[in-house]
Amino acid sequence: MPALQPLANGVAAARQASRVNLFLMTNSFETGGSERQFAVMAQNLAPERFQVSLGCIRRLGPFARAFGDVPEFWLGGSLYGWTSIRTRLRLTGVLRERQIQVAHAFDFYTNLTLIPAARLACVPVVIGSQRQLGDLLTPRQSRAQAAAFRWCDGVVCNSQAAADRLASGGLSRDKLFIIGNALPEQAFAHKRESADPTPGRLRVGMVARMNARYKNHAGFMRIAARIHQQMPEVEFLLAGDGLLRPELEKQAQDLGIGNRVVFLGDRRDIPDILASMDVAVLTSDSESLSNVVLEAMAAGLPVVAYRVGGNAELVNEERGMLIPVGDEEGFATAVLRLLALPVLRLQLGQNGRKFAQENFSLEHILAQYEAEKTCAISTSSSPRQRCQK
Repeated sequence: MPALQPLANGVAAARQASRVNLFLMTNSFETGGSERQFAVMAQNLAPERFQVSLGCIRRLGPFARAFGDVPEFWLGGSLYGWTSIRTRLRLTGVLRERQIQVAHAFDFYTNLTLIPAARLACVPVVIGSQRQLGDLLTPRQSRAQAAAFRWCDGVVCNSQAAADRLASGGLSRDKLFIIGNALPEQAFAHKRESADPTPGRLRVGMVARMNARYKNHAGFMRIAARIHQQMPEVEFLLAGDGLLRPELEKQAQDLGIGNRVVFLGDRRDIPDILASMDVAVLTSDSESLSNVVLEAMAAGLPVVAYRVGGNAELVNEERGMLIPVGDEEGFATAVLRLLALPVLRLQLGQNGRKFAQENFSLEHILAQYEAEKTCAISTSSSPRQRCQK
């Protein structure tokens, strides 16, 4: 996967300067991938190099407690109404008051909120994010975000697939930087040590919120039913919660696997849960760079996933199995093969763990983010010059 190439002279100059005033903004503090990456970055960027200020659209979700009273910039339920316009103007004032030098939006809604406010406030460096493929946006949303990205100095994509999609839509590749998702140390805390399965118990699991159909939990259920026909003793774990859960519980009963599917709900101990699995799966129809796949690799698990988006940048025949989209029979066959071959599971899991450690450790990803921001501020024009352009 391509990495950001820092400008050596710019980094050196930035390190000699005072701390960079950095503003990071997230939509909320829910348990999604973008929110989790925001939390990791906000808590771990070097304090001797960055004076970090935070903002959000709604202060909701389990991660909010870790950050205290983060200012809210509520849009009033619409990106285009008067409330959202007043909110952007208020945000503009905050950015000016704090003399922010780098403003970084982390997701779709903050792209459309922070980027125009930062431009109006004459912030020297404005950075957007593309942490999904973009295929789930409506045409109107896509056009609005494309317009916002044209005002950016750079857009951070967490996968080559996401960057390629933006480039195909006309955004200059000079603006695109690929920085993967960071795995904190606790993601590597547990791993499968033995090739021998627990006697009488094999577990296949998926971690995903149950609030979006593109996560394709329904497909997971059908695949689980196929596996159950061949290996009735297998247990299926689902970590995550959401509005779709009652529907999925009924589907499990209808498929005759209600007593084999365990709904774990929303959990904070994902490394422990992954360590209890034998195979991790992801049945999503759309992914940029999946935190779930990375966390499974960190736990030493082989992964079976559909060949969508950035999955091919993580999973190959040495770390798991990629299946053509929609091939549920092929998906079930791949999982059955792994369940039947414990030595293969162990080898693929070890390969995946090594790959994750070398490419997505917190230290590795933080270095890329810090280089990106210090380079940007050291090579940018002053706010007055930017506003005169």
